[in-house]
Amino acid sequence: MSIEVNKLTKIYGSQKALDEVSFSVFKGDILGFLGPNGAGKSTTMKILSCFIPQTSGEAKITGLDVKTDSLAVRRVLGYLPEHNPLYKDMYIKEYLLYVAKLYQLDNSARRVRDMIELTGLGREQHKLISQISKGYRQRVGLAQAMIHDPQVLIMDEPTSGLDPNQLAEIRNVIREIGKEKVVIFSTHIMQEVEALCNRVVIINKGRIVLDDKIEKLSAVSQVSNTITIQFAPGSRVDTASFRQIDDLKDIQPKNENSFEFTSSGDRDIRVELFDASVAAELKIIRMEQRSFSMEDIFQQLTTNS
Repeated sequence: MSIEVNKLTKIYGSQKALDEVSFSVFKGDILGFLGPNGAGKSTTMKILSCFIPQTSGEAKITGLDVKTDSLAVRRVLGYLPEHNPLYKDMYIKEYLLYVAKLYQLDNSARRVRDMIELTGLGREQHKLISQISKGYRQRVGLAQAMIHDPQVLIMDEPTSGLDPNQLAEIRNVIREIGKEKVVIFSTHIMQEVEALCNRVVIINKGRIVLDDKIEKLSAVSQVSNTITIQFAPGSRVDTASFRQIDDLKDIQPKNENSFEFTSSGDRDIRVELFDASVAAELKIIRMEQRSFSMEDIFQQLTTNS
């Protein structure tokens, strides 16, 4: 059970949307597929879900080629696109039964009940889709993507429009699904990646710039270690008092009483900063160490060439 992408390329006229993209995802993986707008995320997902063909390269879903075995791929694939195309004049339960029959499921009624329970649509199931909120429409889209029990689930911005309570519920659904299936989803919400994913792929200008496990991302980050110190009001700070600290790279004032100290190495220099402050008779109100985050990594890899 896997997704295998090898040198996938897509060209629109003179624009190369994808440039030899390669990655693999396996059962038990929840892959966060990240990138700025126009990076090629949706194009990749549309190719994997057989909506558009690639220009060159190959992609396989559970060993099935998306170009030559597209009908078989659709039987094992669940897809939730960014713009969720629902029949708004249908009732939720009616729509899900319709989708189940399209897949020719023998147990259509039971699968609809299971999906309604899984996605928390019980109270809304007899409403018209046009009458429900965007968050509930996302739930309907997720239910239709999973109704045929696919081996692979691809979702483009699946948590868009959800309130915090709905977000927590859908996260739990995706987390449970990921134990038994291959899951890949795109998002602009970095907290989603940290909360759900065990792997991350970042694409920029049609090329993969990062493919790694979440726990290894600290080795990729080039973000300097930044410590903010807020001194007592009225303090007269002479930055020369700190210049002798090893690995201290830069000192920048944030305001009259607050300064950012940036180190060039991995060593923790907070003790030296504290000792230098005491020696200079400066009273510290707050000291905060800023560590790297997914936002830092994302910005670094998608803004630098």
